[in-house]
Amino acid sequence: MIFYNGDLWGPMREETNSWFSRIYSARYAACTAEEGHRNLVLTMAMDLSSKTGKELELPIDVNDLMKGL
Repeated sequence: MIFYNGDLWGPMREETNSWFSRIYSARYAACTAEEGHRNLVLTMAMDLSSKTGKELELPIDVNDLMKGL
């Protein structure tokens, strides 16, 4: 996350604002915790693959993923 003059900027700004808005207004979440975790792990795997230039076999163990990042 990037903060500039006290405001959140960067790629996670919209996601963070959407999440906070749903909590604040007591609306249902856009996805379940399991779906959110799966998508986070997939995104992190894409980052690792980009970093290493190698294909990763999915699903990937979260501990192995964290070691690579």
